[in-house]
Amino acid sequence: MSASIGKVRIFDTTLRDGEQTPGASLTPDEKVVIARQLDRLGVDAIEAGTPITSKGELMGVKLVAKEGLKAEIYGLARMLIADVDAVLETDVNHVHLFIATSDIHLKHKLRMTREQALQRTLEIIDYAKDHGLIVEFSAEDASRTGLAYLKRVYKEVDEAGVTRINIPDTVGIMTPKTMYKLVNEVKSTVKTPLSVHCHNDFGMAVANTLAGVEAGADQAQVSVNGLGERAGNASLEEVVIALNLLYKKRSNVVPELIYQTSQLVARLTGIPVQPNKAVVGENAFTHEAGIHTHGITALPLTYEPIDPKLVGRRRKLVAGKHAGAHGIKVELDELGLHPSDEQLQEIVVKVKEIGDRGKIVTDAELIDIARYVMGEAAVEEEKIISLEELAVMTGTRMIPTASVRVVLDGKDFSSAQTGVGPVDAAMKAIQTITSSIVNVNLKEYRLEALTGGSNAVAEVIIKVEDVDGNSVSSRSAHEDIVKASVNAMITGINKLLIRRRLHSKE
Repeated sequence: MSASIGKVRIFDTTLRDGEQTPGASLTPDEKVVIARQLDRLGVDAIEAGTPITSKGELMGVKLVAKEGLKAEIYGLARMLIADVDAVLETDVNHVHLFIATSDIHLKHKLRMTREQALQRTLEIIDYAKDHGLIVEFSAEDASRTGLAYLKRVYKEVDEAGVTRINIPDTVGIMTPKTMYKLVNEVKSTVKTPLSVHCHNDFGMAVANTLAGVEAGADQAQVSVNGLGERAGNASLEEVVIALNLLYKKRSNVVPELIYQTSQLVARLTGIPVQPNKAVVGENAFTHEAGIHTHGITALPLTYEPIDPKLVGRRRKLVAGKHAGAHGIKVELDELGLHPSDEQLQEIVVKVKEIGDRGKIVTDAELIDIARYVMGEAAVEEEKIISLEELAVMTGTRMIPTASVRVVLDGKDFSSAQTGVGPVDAAMKAIQTITSSIVNVNLKEYRLEALTGGSNAVAEVIIKVEDVDGNSVSSRSAHEDIVKASVNAMITGINKLLIRRRLHSKE
């Protein structure tokens, strides 16, 4: 029988364990930006980094500590005086102290006996407390530590006066059943509140975290997008939403801010979110199959166990070979197009023909198909934004620059921007012009050559999304890659503006 837990604390380790994701590296200023967002999100604790690692890391933790955030700010430290001194230098009030306790770590990494590790642990805990730090303790590799010794370590640190005891599954080898049993054993041994920290090597991090909470842990250590060493940590978004909807347990996290937090972390770390990831993946609330879209439009709960609005998302129905008339009709309605039943059936057939060729059907193409079937006069496309002029300059000794002039709602606008290449510069120029009206984020960019040779026709497929979660895809082909890219971007923005204005009239 699971223990009764009211509100679950969320301890976020994105800035520490999350940053240890291969390929991820944050500047001190970027750490501050993410910490502010995590604080708005409502996490209870932020592990800002490991100060002993480098001067930049120490500075990053110090800058986060100076922000005066509501969340508790932690620095991570090994059981070494130098590590604790580095944490003290950052002016945080909390330290997360850890030492490995498994025989494999003690013998091959620390080269210490069990008694030496325990003695060192108690000495450093006393040192940290004597210097005014609030201590959370972790027995690294707890899940591979002999149970009798692990319980002894936890009992001793409990009596030493730590504020919280964390149980890490450092290499992700637990199952929900064994994690529940381990947390239950530790809970019967100590009085200090418990926390769990699970890794995802076997894809069990979220399930094991939830099992730990069921067994009586009142804090979950997680990271945004599941970032972390190797296969990552338990995902903040998945743990929080599962606790909320499946376990009926509360946290201080504001779920509506989850998606924008995920996007911010993905952008600053440079680690993209996999499309089919739960809660925050691009496909998490996207439906194509005809049976699904029919159910969704009748009653969202048929295929959506999570309301997308709960996590700051929007539902998306897409046209493809699995689509049915119901879903395509909804998509066309969203675009302001209302074909007859006969026309709709013909549009569905043509969409499926494209899908069978392995091609995606963009919003722009869906409009083109509808225009063909319904007749040009029936589909008079509104042009809110149109490209008037495009000029690019690039070379071996100059920064690529693009100058763009567009007509937006009958008014002329122009902008010039630099970029890593002419396409990037042109895209930035367009986004600068439209930022005050529709703040567009380029979510996907694909380039394909349709013909061979140096004069090949380039096909550009893009997906753009605004701050409200509206997204559209568009496609353009041209011999000039920059022109193809800009045309696709302009078309995508136009669709977004049309869609937003249609919604505002409802």
